[in-house]
Amino acid sequence: MTVVLKLGGSVVTEKSEPETVDEGALARAADAVADSDEGLVVVHGGGSFGHHHAADYGVSTTKGTHDAAGVAAIHGAMKRLNATIVEALTDRDVPAVPVHPFSAASRDVDGTLELPTGQVRTLLAEGFVPVLHGDLVAHRGEGATVLSGDELVVELAPAVAADRVGVCSTVPGVLDEDGAVIDRITDFEAVRSVLGGSDATDVSGGMAGKIRALLSLSSPAQVFGPEGLGAFLDGGEPGTTVAGEGSA
Repeated sequence: MTVVLKLGGSVVTEKSEPETVDEGALARAADAVADSDEGLVVVHGGGSFGHHHAADYGVSTTKGTHDAAGVAAIHGAMKRLNATIVEALTDRDVPAVPVHPFSAASRDVDGTLELPTGQVRTLLAEGFVPVLHGDLVAHRGEGATVLSGDELVVELAPAVAADRVGVCSTVPGVLDEDGAVIDRITDFEAVRSVLGGSDATDVSGGMAGKIRALLSLSSPAQVFGPEGLGAFLDGGEPGTTVAGEGSA
């Protein structure tokens, strides 16, 4: 079985403090991944590493930059976080390897994303755990824009024929107006009113962006908090199930 797992940047970093890892949270997440015997592709968000630099340079998923210093700052920060996460996994004997999307991905002028996935498929088939991350992407007409981890999940899940998709966020699932976890989401408009942005600097769309992306998948996805990570990797369905029209 193949699983695509997204670790939210706010889960593994102190998002309000620039370039600060939440060491305890990362250790717990790495422990859960190490206990899994599934074929895994891991994607992580930017948290306090990429988002702060992107905000400083005014870069988002739609607004780009031609400033090479800005590109270096944002991409460099994401590589540092990626290296920290890969190290935490390899310390636990997970065969994790880094994959940096900026090196290969691109957007057309209309925003269409092109992400070569052959490398990820081959690494997975050879027994590795590819670890990708939110990054920048070459964007025709915009220079470089943000490529979110949620976009990566949507591209990777069908490319690796993922059986399961999980998004580990800072909340136990998608919450309704009363703070209760919504069991299942099948339509964005039905939950639009309860989907706010992020509680810290976020240039990739917050929870609303996550749900829009997950609804486009051909199989259901789970959105859950850190306490649900182990259950998800054990085959459970913690948090909120997100299932669009094309989902099984």
